[in-house]
Amino acid sequence: MPGTRKSVLLKFMEWVKHDPMAIFWLAGMAGTGKTSIALTLCRMLSSDTEVLFGGGYFCSRSAGSIARTDVRRIVPTLAALLADSSPEFMLALAAELTADPRVAHKPVSDQITSLLDRPLAALASSTRQIVFVIDALDECSDVREVSELLGAIANFRSDARVKFILTSRPEMHIRGTPISNPEHHSILHLHTISDEEVEADIRCYVSGTLRDATADATWYTNDDVEALVRLSRGLFIFASTVLLYVRARENVKGRKERLRKVVSTAGLGSAATVNLDKVYEMIVLEASRADLVDADELEATKRVLACILAARVLLSVQALADILGLDVDDLRGSLERLHSVIYLPPNDLVPGLRALHASFGDYVLSRAAPGVRITISLGDLVLARGCLDVMARRLHFNLARVQSSYKPNPSTPSDCIRLSLEYACLQWIYHVSAVSDPSTFDQEISVTFLPRFLFWLEAISILGRVSRAAAMLLFAVSTVSDTRFGCL
Repeated sequence: MPGTRKSVLLKFMEWVKHDPMAIFWLAGMAGTGKTSIALTLCRMLSSDTEVLFGGGYFCSRSAGSIARTDVRRIVPTLAALLADSSPEFMLALAAELTADPRVAHKPVSDQITSLLDRPLAALASSTRQIVFVIDALDECSDVREVSELLGAIANFRSDARVKFILTSRPEMHIRGTPISNPEHHSILHLHTISDEEVEADIRCYVSGTLRDATADATWYTNDDVEALVRLSRGLFIFASTVLLYVRARENVKGRKERLRKVVSTAGLGSAATVNLDKVYEMIVLEASRADLVDADELEATKRVLACILAARVLLSVQALADILGLDVDDLRGSLERLHSVIYLPPNDLVPGLRALHASFGDYVLSRAAPGVRITISLGDLVLARGCLDVMARRLHFNLARVQSSYKPNPSTPSDCIRLSLEYACLQWIYHVSAVSDPSTFDQEISVTFLPRFLFWLEAISILGRVSRAAAMLLFAVSTVSDTRFGCL
C-alpha cells in the first residue's frame, strides 16, 4: 500500500547507491512483509535510471511450482533477465552458453561463474549499479544448495558493480553462511524496526482497506482499527488475513459481525504467531461447523486442502477436480468458506489454486486442532491415486491424433492433453513415493500404468518432456516393487 514501509525502502535505496557492501540481507519471520518489500524494491529499481536492475527471483512453497523452490533455477533466471536489459551482457552470456550448453544443470557455484561473473565483465565500464533481488530463500527445497548459493554470492567478485538483495526467514542453515556476518554484509532484521513505525504502517493499511471496502464508513470505528493494529503484533499477514475474512461478507451487517468476532476472539499472547493462529482457527472452525457441514463434507474439504498443499505445481480448479473425480462446483463448494486463506482463480481453467500464505499451510499441518489438522501424506495419497485414475481414463492410442507415425508430433492441440493429464503423467511417481507405504500401489500400477506405458510415453513426447521420462522410470524402479519396471 502506498505510504507504508517508507523508511525501510529509503534505507535500501540509500544502500544501493552509496554503501560499498555488496549484499543486503533482509531477515524476518513469516508474515512480516518481506516479499511485499522485495516486490516494491524491484519496481523502484526497475524505474530508477541510475540503476541497472538485473532481475528478481521470488522463491515460494505456496506458489505450487517446483521451479519456485529449486535453487538451480535462480541464477539462470537472473542471467536471462539481465540479458533482456543489456545487449552487451546478452552477447557475453551467449558465448558462455555456446562453450558450455549444460551449465544451467551444474552446481550453483559453477552457474554463478559462467552465467554471471564472466559475462558481467562486458559491463565493467558501466557506471550504473547492477542489482539482483532474491526473495524467500528459506522456501527453497534443498538447504545444502541454498548454503552453497549464499557462499558463492558472498565470494562473488565481478569486475562490474554488482549488488544482491536477499530476503529470508532467519533459519539456521542461512544464519550459518557468510551473509550473516555484519562486518562484511548489510543486515536488517525486521523485528528490530521500532514498534511505532511498524504499527503506523499496519494502521495505514488497515484503515485504508476498511475505508475502501464500502461507501458506508460507519460500519467500523477507530477503536476497531486500533484493536486490529494491536492484535497484529507486527505481522502484516495477520492484518491481511483478517481483512480478507471480514470483507468476504458482502453486506455491512455481516462484516461488522465478523470484525467484532475477530476483535473479541484474538488476544495478546506471548508469541507473535498466537493471534494469527487464532484467526486461522476461527476461519477453519467456522468452515467446519457441525450445523453447517456434515462429517463427509468436512473430510472432503480436508482432502482437497491436503491436495492443494501437496501439489507439486499450481493446478486449476478444473484440473484438481478431474484428479479427485469431483465436479467443479463440488470442489468450489468444499472451499467456499475458506476464501480468506485459499485462492481460487475465478476461471476454472486457469492454474493458481493455492494457499494465500505459507503460514496457513504451516498451521493446518502442524498446529491446528486435531479435528481439522491435515497431514501432507494425505495429499500425496489422494493425488497418487487420482493421477493413476486420470491416466487410466485419459491415456489411449494416438493421443495426438496424428495421421502417420512417420511424422513428428504436431504442437499440442488445445483439447489433446488437459492439465489434469499433464500433471498426472509428470508427477504420479513422486506422489506414490511420498506415501508411507508405496507398495500399496503396486497392484494399481500393474493394472493401470504398465498396460498404458506406450501411451504414457506418447503423452510425454507431446508435452516435450521426453528428457524426464528416463529419470521418472529410474525413480519408479526404486519405488515400485513390480519387477516389470526393470524391463522398461
